[in-house]
Amino acid sequence: MFEVKNNIFEMEIMMSVRIIIDSASDLTKEQADKLGLDFLPLKTIFGTEEYLDGITLSHQQFYEKLIESDCMPTTSQIPPHDFEQLYADVKEKKDTAVVITLSSRLSGTFQSANIALDGYEDCITIVDSENVCLGEQILVMYACRLRDAGASASEIAKALDEKKKSVRVLALLDTLEYLKRGGRISKTAALAGNLLSIKPVITIADGEVAVLGKARGSKNGCNMLREEIAKCNGIDFSMPICLGYTGLEDSLLQKYIEDNTDLWKSYVEELPISSIGSTIGTHTGPGGICVAFFSKTNS
Repeated sequence: MFEVKNNIFEMEIMMSVRIIIDSASDLTKEQADKLGLDFLPLKTIFGTEEYLDGITLSHQQFYEKLIESDCMPTTSQIPPHDFEQLYADVKEKKDTAVVITLSSRLSGTFQSANIALDGYEDCITIVDSENVCLGEQILVMYACRLRDAGASASEIAKALDEKKKSVRVLALLDTLEYLKRGGRISKTAALAGNLLSIKPVITIADGEVAVLGKARGSKNGCNMLREEIAKCNGIDFSMPICLGYTGLEDSLLQKYIEDNTDLWKSYVEELPISSIGSTIGTHTGPGGICVAFFSKTNS
């Protein structure tokens, strides 16, 4: 009798709430493992060479190849089969899981997660982050906080669906070259923009990348980031925040942080910093800086 009770106790301990993420969150496999997350990579393709984002291709390796390569890389969504394998493992272990994907308007990964759902509806809940890179990452970090506080998968999913409307992602690009390469702007526009030192400021709006404005030079671009933060009534420092950079080093981001110390010095001792991977880096190129946060308003 004692042995039966002990087995039941062990089963209860082993059951857990799991969080399944994709590499578009710009967390690497190593980082995901440390956070206790299940990690699924998108694919990054350079010509005939195919890599698993965050596993066989680090962010630094990606930018080295991007700078050196003549061909424009592409990314490929996670197939339903990869999700189904994880779902089967969740069900077999009698766990539950919340799946957090990049925006359904930017990739078919959310659709893949849903295609694989048949037969697993009792243990899997899927959330469309309506975001990507650092915006998706801070939602993942919020999910980790809720999981560690004892929330169920369905409770985490509900909270994410409510709070994702408050996520703000603001980025300043250093070059128009990669937007030109990807066919998002014309060669003429890119040439004129580079001659005038135009720095686009972009955001994620309604699940898609949108241009907020174009600044003349980096200083004006950083001022525009500050203005956009103010429009949100500032940063909610009770929630996760992250700053990021594209490229091989973060000197431009460090200067931005130093020049805007008053925005965060009274609220956090250390700012989380992340490199930005191939999902967005393919289109922005190196030299970009980004800030992702939960705003104090939902508008």
